[in-house]
Amino acid sequence: MTIRTLGTAITAAAAIVAASASLSAAQAETWKFALEEIEGSVQDQYAKRFKELVEERTGGEVTVQIYPYGALGTSSQLTELVANGTLEFANASPGHLATMVPEIGVFNLPYILSSQEEVNKQVLTEGSTVYEMLAPRFEDKNLKLITMYPEGEMVWTTNREVRSPDDMRGFKMRTMTSPILTESYKAMGADPTPMPYGEVYGALQLGQIDGQVNPVFAIEEMKFYEVSDYMIWAGEQEFTTTVVTNANFFNGLPDDRKKVVEEVTAELADFIFEVKQQYAQERLEKIRQARPDLPMIELSEEERARFQEAAMQARDVYIGMTGGAGGEGEQVLEALTREIEQLETDG
Repeated sequence: MTIRTLGTAITAAAAIVAASASLSAAQAETWKFALEEIEGSVQDQYAKRFKELVEERTGGEVTVQIYPYGALGTSSQLTELVANGTLEFANASPGHLATMVPEIGVFNLPYILSSQEEVNKQVLTEGSTVYEMLAPRFEDKNLKLITMYPEGEMVWTTNREVRSPDDMRGFKMRTMTSPILTESYKAMGADPTPMPYGEVYGALQLGQIDGQVNPVFAIEEMKFYEVSDYMIWAGEQEFTTTVVTNANFFNGLPDDRKKVVEEVTAELADFIFEVKQQYAQERLEKIRQARPDLPMIELSEEERARFQEAAMQARDVYIGMTGGAGGEGEQVLEALTREIEQLETDG
């Protein structure tokens, strides 16, 4: 081989390497994933596992950057950032999301989901009501619904014992900024007080509110038990969240990238159910150790029935906010109720 031939070969090889590097750089991308909760939460565990699997299955070409609560804004702001394309993914709980997609507010209604864990898993991760009826409503807001999952049973922390709707009179209960939640707690006798998540501890401490409602893991990690006198299980509801992405972003992904997201999401369904059960047990034990004198009350079936009966009024409010009688909201409510009843029967 002559010097000139060798030089030509080296130049060609260098060009190929440079082209390959350029192609690799072009394929590399970062997906931003924002949470409604802090590090160590159920949402954080979901996002970390999502990150791990996505990065592994794209050979490192995709990096997932996780932003815990407070890093980029409030829950409502995060959803807006996804809709306008600033973020690729975010958790969006129905309590906030219903301001953009009113029909998803059906999951804010007390006593709507099943008491059977497996039924709720099917409804939230593969149910026809969620993915055939509700998902298209997200597209109207430039959002795409990726999945839903529960984070744990909602538990009240209060400054007084509450066992009936009468005990709720004048009770300032913190809620998320959702008209459905507001009306639900009004129906159960309370004085609902919407406020951002990050302000709840101080409001409890200063007596600006009398109580709040969250899963046990959130009560522990946000230390709400430190500034409350009771924890009360009323069987009200599972706290649920969605994972949403920007519709234009997702629709523009290559098929192999879409497949990765869909496969990872499907695999995480069992994972996150196990996490939320584990967290509920572990965090409750931490609360008991920190506050061994804190009364923990589980309402009887009769006591729960009184709250459930009172809360039924909120369904009429939901229907009124989502198209009225015969409207889309009523259709979603009826479909969800039928789906749950059928799954409970089949199970």
